[in-house]
Amino acid sequence: MRKSLVLALIAVIALRASAVYAHGVVGDYIFLEPLVTDDATPANEADIVAPDWNRNSGGRTFSIGSSIEKLLGTDSDNLPRFSVGGGSTWIYQSPKQGANVSGFDDLELFAKYAFLIIPQHEFILSAKAVLDLPTGNPSVQSQQHTSLGPELIGAKALGDLPNTTLLKWLRPIGFQFDYGYIPALGGHTSHNMFADGMIEYSLLYLSNNVQDIGLKWPLRNLFLFNEFNYNQLVKGPSGQTFPTILVTPGIAYVSYRFELSVGTQFALNQASVSGNHAAILGLLDIFYDSIFPQGNWKLYGE
Repeated sequence: MRKSLVLALIAVIALRASAVYAHGVVGDYIFLEPLVTDDATPANEADIVAPDWNRNSGGRTFSIGSSIEKLLGTDSDNLPRFSVGGGSTWIYQSPKQGANVSGFDDLELFAKYAFLIIPQHEFILSAKAVLDLPTGNPSVQSQQHTSLGPELIGAKALGDLPNTTLLKWLRPIGFQFDYGYIPALGGHTSHNMFADGMIEYSLLYLSNNVQDIGLKWPLRNLFLFNEFNYNQLVKGPSGQTFPTILVTPGIAYVSYRFELSVGTQFALNQASVSGNHAAILGLLDIFYDSIFPQGNWKLYGE
């Protein structure tokens, strides 16, 4: 979503207020907003800037993504259940041969429903419908046809492990995953399948729920994580349907109002090497209802 649209959406969030929601909370665990893996928790948040720099065999690519998500519904226990959102990415490509090109990628719109939440086990499963519209620059956008498809997203933390001498150190571990298939509604390209997994270790959960080992700010608010990312065109142009398999390690700082993350990527299979020689990813995610309580209005729920 273009920056002007993001700002406009934030500006109209000025109706009735209620309790502020912390991002990604399931039980006592706060799940990260990952760099690549999708987030299972419906929330009020705005990815203000998500920069990505990549050097590959064909040249260099720099992009800045922006998106916004709005929580619209909670259940009788005041758990977040339903949200909608959208976003887009501005891309600048500098190939080794040919002229530089830039412009916006596809516009992605989505609706997310958390159909299973078990707070006492820090577990959530959500279903997501994704609509990609080819509204950007044809020279840089990933496909030229409208795409629509489902996605399954989940997260589970290990806080329900026994608080024994050894096992308690595993309780700050959390897992997140997604699986999606987004086929094009026309043409023969971009029938995209992807799957991502993430393991994270929360020093915040360690200090607050396991054992306070004396960590001070900002170390107390840090998360260490590693993502495994798979992406493939199931149907597409000849020679472009090989899978891309990457690993994305990184570190994140999470406060009540925002998350700041940075990571890098490495190719895990030979087909991915040519497309990823070096990469740096970042994210600044604002939990806007903690700054503007008016942004916590909903269509239903408490």
